[in-house]
Amino acid sequence: MNTFVPTRCLLAQRRVIFPQLAWTPALTRAMHIQSIPMWVGTSDNYAYLVVDDKSKDAVIIDPAHPSEVAPVLQKAIKDGSINLKAIVNTHHHWDHAGGNSDILAQLGIEPPLDIIGGKDCQKVTKTPKHGDTFKIGQGITVKALHTPCHTQDSICWFMQDGDDKVVFTGDTLFHGGCGKFFEGNGEEMHKALNVTLALLPEDTRVFPGHEYTKSNVKFALSVSQSQAVKALDVFADTNKETQGKFTIGDEKKHNVFMRPQDPEIQRATGETDPVAIMTKMRELKNNFK
Repeated sequence: MNTFVPTRCLLAQRRVIFPQLAWTPALTRAMHIQSIPMWVGTSDNYAYLVVDDKSKDAVIIDPAHPSEVAPVLQKAIKDGSINLKAIVNTHHHWDHAGGNSDILAQLGIEPPLDIIGGKDCQKVTKTPKHGDTFKIGQGITVKALHTPCHTQDSICWFMQDGDDKVVFTGDTLFHGGCGKFFEGNGEEMHKALNVTLALLPEDTRVFPGHEYTKSNVKFALSVSQSQAVKALDVFADTNKETQGKFTIGDEKKHNVFMRPQDPEIQRATGETDPVAIMTKMRELKNNFK
């Protein structure tokens, strides 16, 4: 199933319209985001196709499962809906960057697409420095935000087109949670979440790499009974897909990994130092049943 996520969401009412046709010329917005859930086996990844409506230039983010992603891209290219310019990866793990070679082979675009991502991503051709920017088409500005911890080459991608702002967070930030510290530590994740990403505009919508909201909110409820966490629980219970439905401002309210100043979180961890809180919170989540 391919889900088109419109860029003008009525966030206050938590309603998002999903039209059947992803490319609707009557719409005037310039940045389209088409999410492609990848449900192969036990996988619950998301790939994202980002298109500048004016030029039709596009990038595909984390196309890990070519069998599901390639047909979508092939149809859009054949229809003239997109000019695919690059593959963009959030980090090197196989379930994010492992499909790069097959996507290149199946699409057969000449010259081959750029692969933009961390230094360890499969077939990578460009690794922007932290804060570097590039454009998709005429209107979308992309900024690389290095967020090492889950992996040392993790990069979140902040994109802006006019007033519309989004961030693709891979396995760094999930709705209500964060990624495991496979290659990093609590200090790095605290910086990634509560410095780098927390400084983005509050209305920046979050597009994570996996659909983990239900499991994240179950853990969150074990350490916080705030109204924001309870509201997230209700939303996750009634929506199979939650990608792009919440903002950075929302995450600061319902994400327990982004609330080190919260007395309830401090009591749950027995810590007051933000880095110690992050470290303890991840330990609690790792052992949560």
